[in-house]
Amino acid sequence: MRILITGITGFVGSHLAEYALAKGGIEVFGTVRWRSRMDNVEGILDRIQVIDCDLRDNVAVRRTLEEVRPDYIFHLAAQSFVPTSWVAPAETLTTNIISELNLLESIRDLGLDTRIQVAGSSEEYGLVFEHETPISEENPLRPLSPYAVSKVAQDMLAYQYFRSYGIYAVRTRAFNHEGPRRGHVFVTSNFAKQIAEIEKGKKDPVIEVGNLNARRDFTDVRDMVKAYWLSLEKGEAGEVYNIGSGRAVTIREMLDMLLSFTHLDIEIRPVPERMRPSDVELLVCDCSKFKAVTGWNPEIPLEKTLRDTLDYWRERV
Repeated sequence: MRILITGITGFVGSHLAEYALAKGGIEVFGTVRWRSRMDNVEGILDRIQVIDCDLRDNVAVRRTLEEVRPDYIFHLAAQSFVPTSWVAPAETLTTNIISELNLLESIRDLGLDTRIQVAGSSEEYGLVFEHETPISEENPLRPLSPYAVSKVAQDMLAYQYFRSYGIYAVRTRAFNHEGPRRGHVFVTSNFAKQIAEIEKGKKDPVIEVGNLNARRDFTDVRDMVKAYWLSLEKGEAGEVYNIGSGRAVTIREMLDMLLSFTHLDIEIRPVPERMRPSDVELLVCDCSKFKAVTGWNPEIPLEKTLRDTLDYWRERV
C-alpha cells in the first residue's frame, strides 16, 4: 500500500507517518515545501519519501499524484492557526481551498482509484449554543473566523467532488487534539513552552494568557491519527464524521493541570493581544457516528497528553 500525507512534517502529519510505518507494509510519501521544517520527521527520514510540492500549484500536484499513485491520501496541509487567519484571511482561504481543489482535480483527471481524507475542524461549527451540545454532524455550521470558513469550503468541496465525480472522499471534523510537537502558537503547547522556559530561567515566572473560559474537547494526537486511518479504512465515501473525546474542559483547567506538573509558583496574566475578535466558547463532540462505523475510542488520558507536551518542551528550550 502507498499513502500520501500532505503536510507530513507538521504536528499531525509526523505522528500519522509514524503510525503508518508501525503498521508495516506501507510506503509513506509526504509533501513538503522548500521552507518546511524537518524537525518532526528527522527520526524517520530514512523510511519515508518526501516530495517538494506546493499544493497551490496544480501542475506540481498533478505531477506528484502521477508519480506516487497513492491508495490513500491524508490531506492535512493547511494554514491552520486561527489568529493568523484574522490578519491574513485571503492567504488562508486561498491556501486551504485551492490546495484541496488541486488534489481533487488531479485525482479526477488521472482517474486514480484513491481514497482521500479531508481533515476538517470543529471550528466549522463556530457559534454553538448550550442546548445544541454535544455537537453532532447535523449541527448548523456557523463559522466565526476566516480559518473556519476555509474549512467549511474544504468540507463542501470534498462532498461536491464525491457527488459529482464519485471520488472516494471522507470528511472528518476533528475537535482539539494536543500532544508532543504541537506548534508553540497553539494554546496548550504555548502554555507548556512558557512553563519550560520559566523552569530553565529563560522567562520571568509569568504565563501570558487569552480567554481561559472557553471549553474545548481535547484528544491526544496519537489517538487522532488512528482515527484518521480508520476514516479511510472503514469510513463511507461522501460521509462526514466528528472525531473527539466527548468531554469538554476549560482552557483554565488545562492550564491548571500543566501547572500541577511544576514546583514553581507562576503568575497568570491575561493580555489583550491573546484575545480573538470573536471566539468559540463551547465545543464538545458527539462522536457516536464515527465510533459506530469504526469502533474507535480514544485511549490516552488528558493528563498524559499534557505531561508529554510539557516534557517535549523541556527537552527543547
